[in-house]
Amino acid sequence: MASLPSASDPGPDPGPGPAAGPLIRLTGLSRTFEVGDQLVRALDGVNLSIAPGDYLSLMGPSGSGKSTLLNILGLLDRPTAGEYWLGDVQTSTMPDDRLADTRQKEIGFVFQIFHLIARMSALENVELPMMLAGMPRADRRDRARAALERMGLGPRIDHRPNQLSGGERQRVAIARAVVMQPRILLADEPTGNLDSAAGGEVVKIMEALHAQGLTLIVVTHDPAIGERANRRLLMRDGKIVRDSSA
Repeated sequence: MASLPSASDPGPDPGPGPAAGPLIRLTGLSRTFEVGDQLVRALDGVNLSIAPGDYLSLMGPSGSGKSTLLNILGLLDRPTAGEYWLGDVQTSTMPDDRLADTRQKEIGFVFQIFHLIARMSALENVELPMMLAGMPRADRRDRARAALERMGLGPRIDHRPNQLSGGERQRVAIARAVVMQPRILLADEPTGNLDSAAGGEVVKIMEALHAQGLTLIVVTHDPAIGERANRRLLMRDGKIVRDSSA
């Protein structure tokens, strides 16, 4: 992935997309949960192909399966049935250690609740995935600092989360999500806790990252955000019932 954009930079024109096959391919994907004595089908035979560099929004009513699908795409959960191919790797049967390694290298996450560690500064929060990957301290500090500066947070790098606004905290979370240079960014209601101005800034930053080649998948209840995506999926009762392109 190219270098991170600044908060005001829409990013360079990525040029023609790669000619390779799908980055993500789901076939017959299902996920069931036991709730008391009942079996709940959260996903029901989902088939989906996502090309490298796609920008998708995932919408639907509560309980439609959006978050379950996002968790499986992010390798945080496994399907009950079906296959999930990431490139040419079938992840559904991947051992746990390899699953964790693939998740760390390939996928970044942004959530509605920022999931920043309160006792750590913005810089330390962005360093965390590199620390877990065993990167030398000097290298990870330089990369974290650069990532925050490109998010417009250079003066705030030593601030803890409770000293930052909601929009600033989400920008720290985005910097942390992409500092390992993943191919995929998954965002689950990334503007849900933000006012319209801060939310708009966060969307622009994610779209700038997409313009640099990142595959972006956004779960949202906000139609205005969902309509910005190049490809819009609607879910209902664990199925994709509409797949439309701009």
